[in-house]
Amino acid sequence: MADAKKTAPAKKGPPTEGIWKLYEKKGDKLERKNKSCPKCGTGHFMAHHADRLVCGGCGYSEFLKKTEKK
Repeated sequence: MADAKKTAPAKKGPPTEGIWKLYEKKGDKLERKNKSCPKCGTGHFMAHHADRLVCGGCGYSEFLKKTEKK
């Protein structure tokens, strides 16, 4: 049993698959779909939840206005 060699797990790079869902191509430019955080700057997107927008970096939240149902 001492002769069995263990292999190291494969190294993973940064996730790139989901980031392209946050941009939209218009002509020759890319535009952001989500709002960026006012505290962190342009590098952090605000996640869109059902009733609020939340920054993943600092936790800043903006609550959305409720609409009345008739």
